[in-house]
Amino acid sequence: MLDLIAVILFFGWLLGFFAFGEAVGTFIHILLVLAVITVLYRIIKGKPIVK
Repeated sequence: MLDLIAVILFFGWLLGFFAFGEAVGTFIHILLVLAVITVLYRIIKGKPIVK
């Protein structure tokens, strides 16, 4: 479940970065930080990042 959320957040960041540029920069960076935290959480818990 967390991996799905991380993938969705990452692609949301890519879409926002390339489609909207600086218009939604802060929101996109928050999404990126949440995706990184989710991946790091999975690594710390010892779970694979991708099933």
